[in-house]
Amino acid sequence: MMKSMMMNTTMKNTMVKKSKPQRKCVGCNEMKDKSQLIRIAKISDDEFVFDKTGKQNGRGAYICKSKECLEKAFRNKGFERSFKCKISTEIYNGLEQEIQAYEA
Repeated sequence: MMKSMMMNTTMKNTMVKKSKPQRKCVGCNEMKDKSQLIRIAKISDDEFVFDKTGKQNGRGAYICKSKECLEKAFRNKGFERSFKCKISTEIYNGLEQEIQAYEA
């Protein structure tokens, strides 16, 4: 009896797979692994930065590493919904330059 219980416990431990964290892109609205997305953090009222570590303080939003998703997020106001504020075109232009650096 004891031997079979130990065997079942061992089998359960080896079969459990750890799931990867999932996040939704604000551009295409698809759920993807967190490692496939870029986190953009709102640090202060007018300051947005690319969070390469994923641990920076502030409200965050995730986007795919493509210019198309950034354009979709601009059109459907995905960042404005996520950050709950109005975002100027200068900030979008800065984000576009950062995305181009990721794509290169």
